[in-house]
Amino acid sequence: MTLPVIKPRPQPAANEPRVVGRHVYGNLYDCEEVELLKDEKALRDIVVEAAKLGNMTLLDVKSWKIGEGVSVVAVILESHITIHTWPEYRFATVDVYSCGKHTDPQRAFQYIVSKLRPRHIEVGAADRSLE
Repeated sequence: MTLPVIKPRPQPAANEPRVVGRHVYGNLYDCEEVELLKDEKALRDIVVEAAKLGNMTLLDVKSWKIGEGVSVVAVILESHITIHTWPEYRFATVDVYSCGKHTDPQRAFQYIVSKLRPRHIEVGAADRSLE
């Protein structure tokens, strides 16, 4: 993987927050794609595509097989994306946190959800900006 050139942060305009931080997270219950919850490579690919769709700068992806489940952590220049799965319970947790008004963490999150296809989802969101 070729790392991007990291440019200095632009200065915010007078009426903008100094840091724009948006965090979308959720619990995905009764996921229909049980085999996908076990597939480390496929989950890595999903996280990479989610970062692209969310207009995020991917720096690295790490993953671990834990029993039947998988944990994937994508380090993005703007923060991180994670997926943790428990296929035996058809359950996953997803976390997308990004800083920068150019990113769309909601779009990245929804892409992951669309791939895992839960029957029920609990979603949370937090504004982690600094005025």
